[in-house]
Amino acid sequence: MLAQTEGADYHPPAIPEWNEQRALTTLNIHREAFEDLDGNVQGYAKRGRKIAVSTLAFNPFRTLAHELAHVLLGHTGDGDLSDSEATPRDIREVEAEAVALLCCESLGLPGAEYSRGYIQSWGRGQTITDRSAQRIFHAADQILRAGRPAVTDTHEAN
Repeated sequence: MLAQTEGADYHPPAIPEWNEQRALTTLNIHREAFEDLDGNVQGYAKRGRKIAVSTLAFNPFRTLAHELAHVLLGHTGDGDLSDSEATPRDIREVEAEAVALLCCESLGLPGAEYSRGYIQSWGRGQTITDRSAQRIFHAADQILRAGRPAVTDTHEAN
């Protein structure tokens, strides 16, 4: 476990034009300590608008975006866009990873090739429905906007 090594604490590199803490605050999502002992799990989202990302995640931002998406899409049962708790896991995973893909690509970050593979694996050749596509774009937009600095209007009213 990374926390058991010697040296300074690990801090992920800053992402230009996007701030994780600003996004978490804006979206009202709490990031908690990662506690899953399964070495294959890189992050998770829980009820109560809580997420966790492993310090050993292969691509921490992609995992963060994926878990934020689960909350925003209502996959944890108390998100913003929940259709029902009956959404099959394959659809939940495709939607969340498609959001992560859009966020990574929009910010010029690596990981798109892994997202595509993940989506293909969970999607099993099925077409993404129009409803899912709308949900995906909406959640990605929410995440990207939430982490960007507020735009201030520099024009004064005359």
